[in-house]
Amino acid sequence: MSQITTITFFRYTTFFNKVWAFGMMQFAHSPLKKVNGLQDYKLMGSGKDGFDPFADWSVYALLQIWENEEAANNFFATSNLMKRYLERTEQRYTLFLKNTKSRGFWSGKNPFVESDTFSQNNPFIAVITRATIKIGSLNKFWKYVPTSQRPLAGNNGLIYTKGIGEVPFLQMATFSIWKDEESLKQFAYKSKEHARAIVKTKELDWYSEELFSRFQPFKSIGKWKGIDNLPF
Repeated sequence: MSQITTITFFRYTTFFNKVWAFGMMQFAHSPLKKVNGLQDYKLMGSGKDGFDPFADWSVYALLQIWENEEAANNFFATSNLMKRYLERTEQRYTLFLKNTKSRGFWSGKNPFVESDTFSQNNPFIAVITRATIKIGSLNKFWKYVPTSQRPLAGNNGLIYTKGIGEVPFLQMATFSIWKDEESLKQFAYKSKEHARAIVKTKELDWYSEELFSRFQPFKSIGKWKGIDNLPF
């Protein structure tokens, strides 16, 4: 059985639960380090809609990289840590992913291993992009973000997107789900704004580290507005 990745989104509605979720960005490390079959993980907050760098205090994300699907299933079924999260959340959604392509580095390494099992009848693509922005480039980078993200508005091929990250403004990632490969290519290669962003990245050397990774989503647990209709 090959490596899989899961990403779990949690939504909180009350003030006290939002404070608890913020605290777990620190306190969840200890139990996560003891989980059997868990190769790596990232605890992340999220930004407001539209890839806004300012925090969305209601949504947090947990990215986990597993030795195999069995280890992931066992965690979500029996973990006391997950039970604690679910007692506080208004909504939870976990998406299971098989890596199809990955390049770059995240915290000094590329943690994703390409899967050897894919479904030919599953056209959906999930994408994670992550970057550490150089402190001297923060102002120029965030000033250009609204322009580079403009083609996402009303994009029929985009099912869902959310800005996530470990450190606001500095260590940022995007998670997105697309209907198929052609939809992703239309945005990545045929959007003038996005193409210009790629050129600027090379010209201005914004990042000290970056990673781009594609996945095939194949299974889900829970509900989340915008992703509920995926046929898993």
